Amino acid sequence: MCVALRLSYLTVFRGEELTARGVSQWTREGIVSARRGEIQDRNGQTLSMSATAYIVSVNPGRVKDASVLAKALAPLVNVSESSIIQRCAKKGLSSVIIKRQVARDTVDEIRELMQREDTAQTFTGISFDEDVRRWYPKGAFLCQVLGLVNVDGVGQSGLEALYNDTLAGKNGMRRAERDLKSRLLPDAREIYVPPETGSTLRLTIDMTLQGIAEKAMRECMEVNHAASVQCLITDVNTGEILALCMKPDYDPNEPPRSDIDLLQQLMRITAVSDVYEPGSTFKILTCAAALDSGCATVNDPFTCTGQITVNGDRIRCWKVSHGHQTLKDGLANSCNPVFVQLALRMGKDTLYRYLSAFGLGRKTGIELQGESAGILINLKNVKDVDLARIGFGQSVAVTPLQLIMAAGAAVNGGHLMRPYIVRETVDAEGHVLSRTQPEAVAQPIREETSAIMRELLLNVVENGGGKNAKVAGYSIGGKTGTAQVYRDGRVVSDVHIGSFIGFAPMDAPQIAVLVTVNEAQVPVDYGSQTAAPFARQILEEALPYLGVRRTDADETRYVTVPDTVGMETEQAKRVLNECGLYMEHDGAGGTVTAQAPHSGAKVPAGTQVMLYTNASILSDAEKLVSVPDVRGLSIVEAARALRARGLTITIEGSGLCVRQTPAGNTFTAPGGNVTAIFELP
Repeated sequence: MCVALRLSYLTVFRGEELTARGVSQWTREGIVSARRGEIQDRNGQTLSMSATAYIVSVNPGRVKDASVLAKALAPLVNVSESSIIQRCAKKGLSSVIIKRQVARDTVDEIRELMQREDTAQTFTGISFDEDVRRWYPKGAFLCQVLGLVNVDGVGQSGLEALYNDTLAGKNGMRRAERDLKSRLLPDAREIYVPPETGSTLRLTIDMTLQGIAEKAMRECMEVNHAASVQCLITDVNTGEILALCMKPDYDPNEPPRSDIDLLQQLMRITAVSDVYEPGSTFKILTCAAALDSGCATVNDPFTCTGQITVNGDRIRCWKVSHGHQTLKDGLANSCNPVFVQLALRMGKDTLYRYLSAFGLGRKTGIELQGESAGILINLKNVKDVDLARIGFGQSVAVTPLQLIMAAGAAVNGGHLMRPYIVRETVDAEGHVLSRTQPEAVAQPIREETSAIMRELLLNVVENGGGKNAKVAGYSIGGKTGTAQVYRDGRVVSDVHIGSFIGFAPMDAPQIAVLVTVNEAQVPVDYGSQTAAPFARQILEEALPYLGVRRTDADETRYVTVPDTVGMETEQAKRVLNECGLYMEHDGAGGTVTAQAPHSGAKVPAGTQVMLYTNASILSDAEKLVSVPDVRGLSIVEAARALRARGLTITIEGSGLCVRQTPAGNTFTAPGGNVTAIFELP
């Protein structure tokens, strides 16, 4: 009777609970990871994809000898022996994960060992489940924009994070009936729910143009010994981002996860997050505003004496004097006093109205994380001296993206386009879910003004400071820039941000290219020398790819740059002209102390060679000096490197330098002292 009552109680009152417990004991359920949607370029070329991988697990109850298993398995899956032994100790569990996202060839190797007579017993209890890992076929290619995912396939940065819900898909499930030792039961039922693949992002990026930019920026960073470089290529008529390259970068297949601070720094999309004083590239906007507002004409006369005083503040030109010139000449010569006068003519209300229409002071709205709005002094706080400096690109800060979009509006007919990088999203069956359309968000200038700006910027490259971006057979327009670098509110005298922004072809512009070179460690770091040659390299390769035909069949003639160091400027000019090269210098006269490009370089005929004759026109009170890193150098070598920066040295010890104070790549006052500790190797 008692047995009957107990049986009734268990079957009637606890039947559902006990059945569920039994099912959980004789079934094993596993997640089948969904394939994350791809990220592709505009032509369907894969930039980011999901690749098959495996989860390696262990059934602790079936392991014969945990230490033997750990010793054999650890080097295969790159997991410590102690960690494997700890997992094998969890006897109450039927399955414990050893490693996720294990490559197929590794799994094949383990399976082979499991089947061999001499090692089969060692690997008893090991099983595999299908997993998915993210794979970036091009490695360090658009890496900051694409971003990263974690081991669970969740986006951590870039587009992977911003569009995680779109890309993620839905996991599936596999359930099977197994015995106590996790072996499949005879006639067992198996349930399989397939995963749903995520949608695909198709970008505006063109893989070919991105490759051209990547190659040029690698060379640019190496040649200029720069802290960082950036390149943006856009379609000036639609706002599409065709290429976006920032270096230094990293390989997203093997990111430096062990150094979180470094990884976070490398992941930043600096072209949209970091602001800088643009310098002379900003003169494009000032010029366009002055012409469109009627405050100036192309042939208005100006005189440059090398400086201009506003509110008692002396503002210098980069050259001793440009003399008499028109506005057209002033833009080609990048003359600061001309643009000071243009800004003052317009007044702060008019200039700010145009700057706002060009999109400055607010985010562009691009689909990327961390975008900055830039910095504009509040209108009510703007003094004449602020206005004067804004006119030539100081006292204002922009992102590279803001600048290229605003400058694009100056040449595309006057339309400020909203930039975008995601062209469309497509589901797993190929159906388009959404598509981005070009959008003009403002019209800062008239079409007539834009046509004039195209002629002026063409003249800058043909006859002015942008000669080093000239490409034979193509009409290139653009503007160079050299911006100041600040440390602790003071100008660093010997490092700058060099840049060049170019457009082509100028009769009907299709693309814009912006190259920025941050803190180049070369004798002459003007944008015409550090950035313009690499913009030319990009345009020379990009325009034929885009189907833009040359206007003539002439082949570019290359010449060897002569050595002019030690010559007087007039003699250097004659030597360069005889080779078919142009000369530009700081206007101070005297003996040439450095030149760029360096002697012996092969360059196209017509290239502009910058001669450096005057260290700086800033007063000592305004300067800081970049301290060279002399570690590893001998006493003589270290002293020479420091003297070249006008610094003194205190020597302690002998041999090679092992420590220094201040540290290398920091900043100090002119004439400062560096204490260097030397030790014998």
